[in-house]
Amino acid sequence: MPTSKKKLASNARYDEKCDIIYLKPIKARGTAIRAAAAASGQSLQGYILQAVEERMAREAQKEESSQ
Repeated sequence: MPTSKKKLASNARYDEKCDIIYLKPIKARGTAIRAAAAASGQSLQGYILQAVEERMAREAQKEESSQ
């Protein structure tokens, strides 16, 4: 079934808002990350983004407390 023009336009608008960051872990590490994401009930992207956001928040707090 072909994708409608409306859906393609919607996808294009969404893609314009997105950045692309490639990760290339060694297979064993990638497998472990995928398993951890599945065990937490999250998508791989959601799991990784949450982990990054949590670390960024911790580091921001650390910087604020050292000033």
